[in-house]
Amino acid sequence: MDLKARLLAEADAIGFDLCRITRPDAVPWVPEGLRGFLEAGHHGQMGWLADRVHWRENPSVLWPEARSVIVLGESYTPDFDPLSVHSQSDRAAISVYAQNKDYHDLVKKRLKRLARWLIAETGSDTEVKVFVDTAPVPEKALGQASGLGWQGKHTNLVSRDLGSWFFIGSVFTTAEIEPDPPEIDHCGSCRACLDACPTDAFPAPHQIDARRCISYLTIEHHGPVDTELRPLLGNRIYGCDDCLAACPWNKFAVEAREIRYHAREDLIAPKLAELAELDDAAFRAKFSGSPIKRIGRNRFVRNVLYAMGNSGLTAYLPQITQLTKDPDDTVADAARWALGRLQDVANGVDRPSDAR
Repeated sequence: MDLKARLLAEADAIGFDLCRITRPDAVPWVPEGLRGFLEAGHHGQMGWLADRVHWRENPSVLWPEARSVIVLGESYTPDFDPLSVHSQSDRAAISVYAQNKDYHDLVKKRLKRLARWLIAETGSDTEVKVFVDTAPVPEKALGQASGLGWQGKHTNLVSRDLGSWFFIGSVFTTAEIEPDPPEIDHCGSCRACLDACPTDAFPAPHQIDARRCISYLTIEHHGPVDTELRPLLGNRIYGCDDCLAACPWNKFAVEAREIRYHAREDLIAPKLAELAELDDAAFRAKFSGSPIKRIGRNRFVRNVLYAMGNSGLTAYLPQITQLTKDPDDTVADAARWALGRLQDVANGVDRPSDAR
């Protein structure tokens, strides 16, 4: 077997579901889209996206010695309908990818195993660097250039083999490996993902305004969320799966092989009342090893309070009232907002329908 064939076999044995090869300079279309995104301010508070733009625009600048990029996909497809929780007003919706262990740790370990294997196969002169969503690397663009998938209208990568539910990692290497042809767009006239967005976060197909995206608002955004957007969050407290779940290509998705991507029972549809009780120590203990831990207790409880305010359940009034005295100003603000929403319900005040 030649090197590439052995590489594909090893990637599969390690646990990756897809493996494709491209060149670091194979993404010439990135600069225009990235600059337009940043110039429009669509990145919101994510100032780090504007840092080292020259690396994001051209991966070959990131490490000039690299000759090949191995792009890998790993499925985290759920075995249940992730949108069913939206009809349960006393429960919280947590994005599928965050319902168990942090993918950064798991994918990086596999990438390092593959990198070590490549060095053993090609010699000690081969150099490698591994990346998984933590460096200025345009993973989705490299994924399309390698044939792993294409960037759908929701801006995420879509695969004919895995649908929308997969993580992306990459191994940059000085080894010369035959590249694969790029993938073409297979979205056609479909706009299911665009229509599914609760906050209309897509100004146009293949464009996203993160400032309206629920994943951004619940994870990346610091401080209070705009009052006009709070009702649209529904019961989503960490991330949002609506556009991913709407993609018809998910009919080809395969269930995650990695058991640590399968949802923890207590995170599939946790009770809002229990989550609102978490102090900092309890929050850290509950979400140890989870990507949720990085947003901290205050931002998390802020999100829970928005969901409680959207629930229409007046039984939460005493608990929310206590949280109006929370030491964190953003939590207290969210509690006051939720209190006002539910007091309107208790008093029979009609509100226009605001959740999609």
